[in-house]
Parts: sequence; C-alpha cells; structure tokens
Amino acid sequence: MEPKDGGTPSIWEVAKSAGVSVATISRVLNGKGPVRADTRERVLAAIAEMGYVPHSAARSLSTRRSMSIGVLLPDIYGEFFSELIRGIDQVAKRTGYHVLVSGSHSDPREVQALLHALHGRVDGIVIMAPIAPIAPIAPSTASGGEVPEPIVPKGVPWIALGRGFAGRGMAIQIDNVGGARSVVHHLADLGHRRIAMIAGPKENSDAADRHAGYVRALTERGIALDPSLVFEGDFREESGHRAAHAILARQPRPTAIFAANDAMAIGCLAALSEQGLAVPADMALAGFDDIPIARYLTPQLTSVRVAIADLGSRAMERLLLAIENPNDPEVSRKTAETIAATLVVRGSTVETAVRSREAPT
Repeated sequence: MEPKDGGTPSIWEVAKSAGVSVATISRVLNGKGPVRADTRERVLAAIAEMGYVPHSAARSLSTRRSMSIGVLLPDIYGEFFSELIRGIDQVAKRTGYHVLVSGSHSDPREVQALLHALHGRVDGIVIMAPIAPIAPIAPSTASGGEVPEPIVPKGVPWIALGRGFAGRGMAIQIDNVGGARSVVHHLADLGHRRIAMIAGPKENSDAADRHAGYVRALTERGIALDPSLVFEGDFREESGHRAAHAILARQPRPTAIFAANDAMAIGCLAALSEQGLAVPADMALAGFDDIPIARYLTPQLTSVRVAIADLGSRAMERLLLAIENPNDPEVSRKTAETIAATLVVRGSTVETAVRSREAPT
C-alpha cells in the first residue's frame, strides 16, 4: 500500500496495511506491551516496505523520553574521541536515539555546568572525566581554595568511561596499567635500558595509570627508574614534539621512547625526523591507543590497541539497558568493566614488524 499523497506514510496507513490497530504499531515500535510474534513480524515488514519513519516527538510523548543521550568528554579533538563518538553513534542510530556531544576541556566547573545543562534534556549520560566527580560544585572563594569536583544529577542514568568514577556507578575502563607494561616489556626485550616516557597530564587518571604501568614494568625488569626520563605532555601532538626535543638533550641519550598516547607519539616522530634520527635504528618509539592513522605512518607505529569504537558502543549499550530497566539493580549496579589493551608491534620499534601479542596480566 502506497501513501495517499505519495510522501511519507502515516502510522494509520501502516496499521491498515498490516491489518492491525495503531496501538499495536505503537507497542511494536516502543517494545511495550504484548504483541504476538507473527503480528510483530507483519508490522515490521509493513514498516520496512512502506518506509515508515516514527515521529520522534510523538514517541517522546508516549514514552516520556527525549530519545537523546548526552556525551560529555574532556575534549573532542583528535582521532581517539572521534572513534569513541563513532562507536556511540552507531548504537544510537540503530536504536533511534540522538547524541548530544559536549567537551569540558577537563575543567571541573565546566563539567558541572554541562551536567546541569543536560539534566532534563537527555535520557542518560555517557561521561569521561579525568577526575572523579565526588562533591557538588561550590562557589569560588577569594582565598583561591580548591575547586570541588562535580557530580551527576540524581535520577539520570549514566555510565563512566575511565576509573575516575570507580565505585560510584556503571563504568568501563581501559587496562592502562597492563597496556603500558606490555610496551616497556617489549622495549626491554629488544635490549633497551634507557626508556623515556612522555606522560599525560598529571591530573588525568588514564595518564596516571599508564605511568604506573611504565614504572611497574621497569621494576619487573630490574631497570632503575630515572625520574629525569619522564616528561609531561598533554595528550596532543605539540606536547610530544616538545618532549622529544627535551629527551634528545638528555645525556646519555635514551634509546627508546614510550608516549602515553599516539597523538604525542606522532609529534615525537616528527621531532625525531627533524633531528635526522632514524626510527627505530636510532630511537625506538611506541604509543598507546592504536588510533587508525598509526598504521599509515612511516614507519608504522607500535602501539597498544584499544578497541576505541567498541568502547563507545559498549558504553552506549549498557546505558540504554539501564534506561530500559530503571528498577533493576543488577543492570545499574556499581561495577567496572575493563577493556583489554593489546600490544601491536610495528616498524617503529623493530625493523620488520612482528605479530601482535596480548599485554601481560
């Protein structure tokens, strides 16, 4: 059956085509109420054949939902965040949700302001904050006291990315310690003893864990920790570029560099090239995250692979499950799921890249 005006079919036209009531169409679309399997199949077939698109506003009124999800990230710059958003968006598109993305610039006050702005406008929130939100924001004082960390408004389902929210609700985190250990063990296996690290921001929990993995692996290999070989970065290319020049000024010069993310490793690679150093012959280099461009650099970058898009998809799936089951404590229990981090060895650490291997536990 074609729409009367040749345009988008109405719910009444779909109901007539499927031989059911409008209420049945609504139950199938919303997943609420009893519908026989054969009836459901007939309705879905009619929807597909006629190209019916549910009116989002009408669905919101019937379900009392906005059909929107807030995504709050410390930044929206770079391949890591674009991949993360891509994974979230894939699930959102499949389930009829819209995604509202905001960047907090790792500012606790901005995090709080954005959380308040999203309250009442979204059905749930995916949040990545480098610092745990443990207390409400308080007005600043003339004495310049510490800024308390924000909290998610009550009654809003949410899931955290990272360990900053450990024990406060649903969370998914990356095995940062294990991934960093795998890099240092790999470099030690190649004979490197002076291994420099370009770390992330001091206040960032992911950066702290990757530094902890670096320190732990050095200890496990009997390599003395030299604090002068740890350089702070900010997870951006420019900081990796600056750190590389500082590393090259160290005497004796390190023979390998572990950058806490691929963006800094890319900046580092450019600096090494500017100084006429060959990678890995003169300096081995490894990163973390395995963003898509890592395999297209020259040489290809050894990195710790995190399934970034899958991380976003998994977070979105768990959040939607909590939204659909608000009274089920098992769905929203305070547990953290850990995503594996796998070492991928390529040409930036060895002349001929060898097969990938899993990070040690």
